[in-house]
Amino acid sequence: MKYKMLVLDMDDTLLNDDHEISKENKEMLFKAQELGVYVVLASGRPTLAMIAFAKELNLHSNNSFMLSFNGAVITDLKEDKVLFEQTLTQQQIHELYDYSLKSKTHIITYIDDAILSETDSEYIEIEKTITGLKHRKVPSFKDAVTKSAVKCILLEEPTYLKKIEAELKLFMPHLSVSMSKPFFLEVAQNGIDKAASVKFLAEKLDILQSEIIAVGNAGNDLSMIEYAGLGIWVDNVDPELRDKADVIVASNNNHGVAEVVKRFILN
Repeated sequence: MKYKMLVLDMDDTLLNDDHEISKENKEMLFKAQELGVYVVLASGRPTLAMIAFAKELNLHSNNSFMLSFNGAVITDLKEDKVLFEQTLTQQQIHELYDYSLKSKTHIITYIDDAILSETDSEYIEIEKTITGLKHRKVPSFKDAVTKSAVKCILLEEPTYLKKIEAELKLFMPHLSVSMSKPFFLEVAQNGIDKAASVKFLAEKLDILQSEIIAVGNAGNDLSMIEYAGLGIWVDNVDPELRDKADVIVASNNNHGVAEVVKRFILN
């Protein structure tokens, strides 16, 4: 099979634990692009927190695309243009805030390229570190959220948050809910996930589902892993998801993405 699109989750997949693209991964991704393969970054990260990595991989010059906010935004990197965007309404965000109070979790959203919250948390600090975005702490979350936003994240200790995930899916079945890290429960508009955006992009580029490889490690990657012609986990995948992919490669710290390119694109 000749694969035409390689879709990569970023944190804990493409990036190592130092939030860097290894030399080995980078070299293989350049080779894939030389063969005409679209390398597409697909992350829960905000768009602004992905751009530097896209430039590092020279995706702009290779007519590629980027899926941010778990697929709620699709960006054409060559044209620097948003092709698709789907947001949560102000009312939905306010309802999620009420749920966060009831469930005793922290909640953040993203307004004007900043992380917005009413509280402080060690997990919000992690999101600040990962994204590099400013944190705007406000007296009233609802008063500060006066318009739609792309997504919210509920944050709390992993074991407890896993229970909240199950509850929230029952309480708000009209929204898209998935875990990106054990302490990040991501919430987006109904129908928004990485698979839906990969499908949108593939149809635009006349690429068949069978010609797509997707690589990830977490619950918010599962939809695209199951959708792609070849779904691959890196070895550090969440244990309960381990049997959901076609193949498992080396971990994010051991250049799993480079292994994917060598085994399934160069060969």
